[in-house]
Amino acid sequence: MTILTRKTYYFEDLELGMEASYQKLVTEGDINAFAEVTGDRNPVHLDPEYAAKTIFKERIAHGMLTASFISAVFAMELPGPGVIYVSQTLNFRAPVKIGQTVTAKVRVVELFPAKRRARFDTICTVDGKVVLEGEAMLMVPSRPA
Repeated sequence: MTILTRKTYYFEDLELGMEASYQKLVTEGDINAFAEVTGDRNPVHLDPEYAAKTIFKERIAHGMLTASFISAVFAMELPGPGVIYVSQTLNFRAPVKIGQTVTAKVRVVELFPAKRRARFDTICTVDGKVVLEGEAMLMVPSRPA
């Protein structure tokens, strides 16, 4: 797991093209805990016999577990503590399996000074292959006076 800096970037610090990322090895424990917390007990995530009969041939991580790694980048790296999600689109491209490492990456693509909002491209990859992509809009705190 990546050690996060917990630095806050205020809206005034953001520039187009800024990027940050977070890596997480997905474990069976992660999938089980996510199922417990969310109530999503789809057997493709939890039951090896069921999953073996699907197109995936084995258990896969919840798509929203993968998406949550994007939230980790925003909350802890860029912009950091104090940021508020406004919206997020998610396009799932491939499954994530137990034992794979997901890299979640965000990049500033547009700034809206009047409302202190920033639009980001978001992407998650496993071994360089895109497993999730989308776009997020965030409300970013201003520098304290």
